[in-house]
Amino acid sequence: MFRAARTRHLRLSILKLHPARDFSQTTSIASQPNPPLNLDSGLQALLKDVDLSLNRHITSPTPLRELNVVPFDRSNEMSLTQAEISDGDENELERKSPAALFGSQRIGAVILPVELQNAINVLIADSDKPLLHIDAKRLFQEGNEDSDGSWSAVYDVKYRSRHQNLRHRERDGTAFASVALPAHYSAIRSVLEHAKHRLGPDWNISRVIDWGAGTGSSLWASLHTFRPRSQDEVDIEGYKIADSSLVSYLGIEKREGLVSIGKRLLEYTGADQFTVSWQKSYKEVDKIPREEGHDTLAVSAFYLSSLPTALARKQLVKEMWESGAHTLILIDHNTVNGFENIAEARETFLNFGRKESQDPAGAGRSISGCHVVAPCPHDGACPLYHPGSSRLVCGFTQRLQRPSFVRRTKHSGTGHEDIGYSYVVIRRGPRPVGVDTRLGRIGAVGLREIRKNEEAQAPIKELSLHNEDEAFIAEEPSSHTVELEVAPDALGTRSEASLEAGLRQEAYTWPRLVFSPLKKSGHIILDACTTEGKVMRMTIPKSQGKQPFYDARKSSWGDLFPHEPKNAPQERHQPRGTTKGLRGEDIGKRKNSSRRDNSKLSYQALSDSLNTKQSRKKSIRDRVVSESKSRWLDSDD
Repeated sequence: MFRAARTRHLRLSILKLHPARDFSQTTSIASQPNPPLNLDSGLQALLKDVDLSLNRHITSPTPLRELNVVPFDRSNEMSLTQAEISDGDENELERKSPAALFGSQRIGAVILPVELQNAINVLIADSDKPLLHIDAKRLFQEGNEDSDGSWSAVYDVKYRSRHQNLRHRERDGTAFASVALPAHYSAIRSVLEHAKHRLGPDWNISRVIDWGAGTGSSLWASLHTFRPRSQDEVDIEGYKIADSSLVSYLGIEKREGLVSIGKRLLEYTGADQFTVSWQKSYKEVDKIPREEGHDTLAVSAFYLSSLPTALARKQLVKEMWESGAHTLILIDHNTVNGFENIAEARETFLNFGRKESQDPAGAGRSISGCHVVAPCPHDGACPLYHPGSSRLVCGFTQRLQRPSFVRRTKHSGTGHEDIGYSYVVIRRGPRPVGVDTRLGRIGAVGLREIRKNEEAQAPIKELSLHNEDEAFIAEEPSSHTVELEVAPDALGTRSEASLEAGLRQEAYTWPRLVFSPLKKSGHIILDACTTEGKVMRMTIPKSQGKQPFYDARKSSWGDLFPHEPKNAPQERHQPRGTTKGLRGEDIGKRKNSSRRDNSKLSYQALSDSLNTKQSRKKSIRDRVVSESKSRWLDSDD
């Protein structure tokens, strides 16, 4: 029995060890290397090349190469031809039409040139920073709020005594250069660039006379605007006053603190290639003969509103007119007061021009009269100007990319600011005659629509089975031509210089958008000042065409719009001499209000109306009684 139990135990031990033995055998077999494969010699060479490339992949990085500037001659740039329009890709064209692009040609956010930034930084470094912030808040912050939106660029300081003037003028001039000068510079620069764009490359300025010069905002803007054509492609931040074509500058300014700061800013730049002079008033010896004023600019920026009386403003306008300059520019804030001052000065300039044209003594002059270049497309009365009661303002805005010293002075983290302005550009001579041409009305959007219509009008071809046994015969081009009702000039196929000259001549009659466009899904509503001297409402529907609709949708406040509306425009009513709202006579329930008797009621009229009602009631009662009596008598009979 003991032997049987021992044998059973031995069997169980053997069974338990048997799987482990098998597992150890499998593991030993799996760990052995695989036998080599008999590969083709070509495949073996390929695998060796792959191994070499993988081994060389982990190496030192390739040294960086410096980029080389490739010279590019813009004179060799070809203009768009008819063949390129028909065969090229429309994506190479601007989606806007050339005419709409010309009308909306404006600068974006103005960047203060580095040269001017460095000069102002040196000025601020020599001043007391906390005191500078206090002076800036005292002069340019509206109210007691500390919000960034309460800052203004209006400078109208009146000192109570001469001692206070001597104590504050240097500090106030530094605060002006830190806060107001960049904003004024951006607006003046925008106006000068627009005038340069409208008047063309022949408008070259070498002399500037500036009324209310301040710290030289117009001087810096003129230096950076009027440059030789070879300098037009230079980066804005890299503008240098040494590259300017300006020869002389005369600043007329009575505020001594601003004048001293303006002189210091010029000294920091070290520029001495042009003449700069400052005076407290305009003198007779400063006048220029009319024949020599073609390269002279008379400008006054943000100064009219600071003059105390209308007589002083008229005297300034008269001095600008008698200066002999052929181009006169006035700029002020886009407040009601600033706009009315600009509109009043505009009328004064035009009246001077009319009197000069009608004067028999001036018949021998080479140039007489004047006309408005911008923003108005006419020389008539301004439809928005109602002296003393103007509610709407013809104003525009320009964005400035704030330099670091402006943000630090205002204690603001906002990187930009918008300044509003109203302006007028006057030029001597008669107004250019309007032309009937319609150049550059089609861009990439219109060209795509033309091609789509051309494909739709093409004849339908009949498909036929191809026989491989027959020889291939090239298909002759179809003799069918699609006649499109598009003028060749509308495609902008002229040379760039010729097209721009034609558009510049047409732009004198294009309406100017004086309010923001109302952009709907199926139509665009534009309120514009037109050649008739009225604010007209134009509607551009989708049915007018893709190109006019696209140009209207991409238009903005202040643009010139070249396309005529599909339907006749409607005059936008502008009330004159009143500040009260008008009662609508054609809106909703009040459409028949004009038929009502709006005469004032009196007690006598009220009494008469009551007596009439009473008599009417009595007559009705008597008639009913008489009718009832007659019926009763008839029934008795």
